[in-house]
Amino acid sequence: MTDPALDPTDNEKHVIRTGGIRNYWRIAGGYWRGPTAVQAWSLTVIGLLLVIFNVIVQFWINWWNRAFFNALDARDVSFVYQAIALFLGLVDAAALVAVLQLVYRLRLQILWRRWLTGRLVERWLADQRFYRLSIAAPDLDAPEFRIAEDSRVATEPLIDFGYGITNAILTALVFFGVLWSASGSATLFGLQIPGFMVYVAVLYSIVMSSATLLLGRALIGAIDERNSKEAQFRLEIGRVRENAESIAIIGGADDEGKALGATIRSVGGAWTQVVSRQARLTWLMGGNGVLAPVLPLLLVTPNYLSGEITLGALTQSAAAFVQVQVALNWIVDNYPRLAEWLASVGRVTALWTAFSNLDASVDEAGGGRITIEPSPDSDVHIERLSVTMHDGRAMIDDADTVIAAGDKVLLTGESGTGKSTLIRAIAGLWPWGAGVIRLPETATIAFLPQRPYMPLGTLRQVLSYPKGDEAYSDASLAEALRRCGLKRLVAQLDVEEKWDKVLSGGEQQRVGFARLLVQRPDIIIMDEATSALDSNGQDAMMDVCHEDLARSTVISVGHRVELEEYHNRKLTLHRHATRVEMDSGEGLKHNRRLSRLLRRSLRPRPTSDPAAAIER
Repeated sequence: MTDPALDPTDNEKHVIRTGGIRNYWRIAGGYWRGPTAVQAWSLTVIGLLLVIFNVIVQFWINWWNRAFFNALDARDVSFVYQAIALFLGLVDAAALVAVLQLVYRLRLQILWRRWLTGRLVERWLADQRFYRLSIAAPDLDAPEFRIAEDSRVATEPLIDFGYGITNAILTALVFFGVLWSASGSATLFGLQIPGFMVYVAVLYSIVMSSATLLLGRALIGAIDERNSKEAQFRLEIGRVRENAESIAIIGGADDEGKALGATIRSVGGAWTQVVSRQARLTWLMGGNGVLAPVLPLLLVTPNYLSGEITLGALTQSAAAFVQVQVALNWIVDNYPRLAEWLASVGRVTALWTAFSNLDASVDEAGGGRITIEPSPDSDVHIERLSVTMHDGRAMIDDADTVIAAGDKVLLTGESGTGKSTLIRAIAGLWPWGAGVIRLPETATIAFLPQRPYMPLGTLRQVLSYPKGDEAYSDASLAEALRRCGLKRLVAQLDVEEKWDKVLSGGEQQRVGFARLLVQRPDIIIMDEATSALDSNGQDAMMDVCHEDLARSTVISVGHRVELEEYHNRKLTLHRHATRVEMDSGEGLKHNRRLSRLLRRSLRPRPTSDPAAAIER
C-alpha cells in the first residue's frame, strides 16, 4: 500500500491546496499515535494546562488594572500600596508560567522534530530509496534539505501555533466577558446596545483578518518558490565543490560562475517577491499595532465622561480590547510564519509522496519487479530476467544464465546496452523489471563501483566499512594495503582524513580492492573497478581477485580487452531493434603469464632523452 498523494514533480503549492495538510498530519501525527504517544500526550496536556494558567494570570492582571486605576481615581493610598504588592506577585506568576511554557514547548518541538526527521531518514535510507530516488524522481530538488530544514520548519511552528490558537480561544472567551461588563453600553439609531465593545472587537477582527488574507494570499506560493530556488542554489554549489578538480583542470570556472550567477539572480528575484508580499502585510500589521490600543479608549471615553463607567473600567476595557484583538487577530500576526509553515509542509509531504510513488513505480514498471530470492545451491541463478527503466521502457529482455560459485565472469557489450544496470540489478540496487535473481542465502556480497565510497573517518574505518573499525585486526589491514600496493598507508591506519580528497582515483580503487581483501565477500560485483589504473596496476589488482579471492564469485563490467584473461567466462549483451538480449556466455581460456609478458614487451621502453619521451 502506498499513501494517497500527488506527483512530487507538480508544484508543491498544488499539494497544499489539495489536502497537503491532511496528508502531512498522516505522516507527522504518528508521534501522538505510536510508541511515543505517552510522551507526546503528556507534553501536550502539560502545555494546555500552562496555557489555561496563563489566561488566568492575564485575567487577574486585567482585574488589577481596573482596581488600581479606580484606587488612583479615588485617592485611596492604602489600596494603591496593596495593589503594588499584589502586582509583584502577579508578575512572578506570569514569569513562572512563561518559563514553564518555554521549556515544555521547546521540549515538545525538539522531540517531535527528532521523531519526524528520524522517520524521514529511515524511509529515505531503506530499500535504497536514497539511490533510486535520484533515478526515478530527478526533478525532486534537495531531499536532504527537505529532511534537515523543511522538517524543522514543518514541526516547530506548529507547536507554537497550537499554543497560540489555544491561548487565543481561551483569551477571547474570558475577555469577551470582561468587555461586556466593563465597557458599558452605546446608543445607535436610538437602540441601546449593551456590551457594544464586544461587537466592535469582532467587527474589527473580521476586517483585519480579511485584509490579511487578501494581501497575503500570494505569500505562500512566493515562499515556496524561494525555498525551491534556495535548494537549487545549494545543489549547484555542492556540485561545483564535488567536481572542483575537473572544473579547475578544464578551466570551467567562468562557465560555472555564469550558471551560478543566473541562479543567484533567480534566488534574488524569488526573495524580492517574498519581500514585496510581506511588505504589504507589514504595513497592515504595523497599522494594527498602533490602532488597536487606542481605538477602545476613543470609543469608551464618552461612557467615562458621562459617568456610566469608572476610570478603572475605562482602562480595563482598553486592556481587554487589546487582549481580544491579539486573540482574534492571531492569524494577522502569524500569517507570514503560517505561510512559511505551509510551504515547508508541502515540501515534506511531496518528499513522502516521492517515496510512495517510487515504491509504486517499482511494482508497476514492466508489470512487476525484480525479486531477489535464495539460491538452491552456491551458484547465482538469473531466471527470465527483464530489466526496464523506472518508467517501464525495456532495456534487457528475458535473460537466463547460471554463474557457478568461484566463476570470474566478464560482462561486455556496446555502450548503452545496460551492463551497469544489469549488475546493479544483481546487486539488488535496481528493482525495475521482472524475473528472479537467486543468490546463495548466506553469501556476503560486495559491490565495487568505478569510484569506491570513502566514508569520513580513519583509514581503518574506510577499510572496515560498513562494519565497525574493530572488526578486523591491524595485521589483516596492513597486509591488505601492502598486497594492493599501498604500503605507504600502513602507518596511517588511525589517521583521520578526507580520503576521497587525499587519495588519487587510482589509489582509491586500490583501497576498494584492499577492502575486498579484508572482508573477503562470497560474491564481488565490479563496475569499471580498474578504470583509473594503468595496465600494471590493473594486472596487480586483478591478480588479487584471481589469487587471493579465488573462491569468490566475480561479476565485472570492463571495456579493456586484456581483462578477459582474468575471467573464465564472458557474457555479452547484444542490441536488437527494440530490446537487448544476453547470450548464454562463452568460456575464456588464457595463459595470463604469457599475455602479460607479451603486453609488456609491446610497451615503450623508458628513455633518458626527454625529447624522445615527449615525442613518444
